[in-house]
Amino acid sequence: MFSVALVVLEPGAMREVHWHTTSDEWSYFLQGSARITVYKAPVSSRTFDFTAGDVGYIPQAQSHYVENTGTDDVIFLEVLQAKKFSDISASQWLALTPRQVVKDTLNLTDEVLDALPRDKTLIKPGNANLTALAGVSS
Repeated sequence: MFSVALVVLEPGAMREVHWHTTSDEWSYFLQGSARITVYKAPVSSRTFDFTAGDVGYIPQAQSHYVENTGTDDVIFLEVLQAKKFSDISASQWLALTPRQVVKDTLNLTDEVLDALPRDKTLIKPGNANLTALAGVSS
């Protein structure tokens, strides 16, 4: 049994930091150029680049995000071996955790905590002009 999400990331956008509690994830890239960063608690991370036809693998419960690194939309399938597709959003999880716990643990300001979305936002928009962000002039 599998569940699948079709994800489209515009240039500069990213699939927010999240993890899956019930399954490993396989990401099959249909279009575009992307980068996945996977965090394995407590101290390691790995980053991989993908293009159309590539398959990414993220072990169960390891947090990760996918970012569009190109100038075209990234389209990929997020596949889980589970009856229902589900994930945990890092930002929503922090927003719904008791505020004082988050402040004491992460030393975040009230301003940062107020900006955390209480509703899940799967896609985070970004600046499509990545060369401008890097300070590169043409």
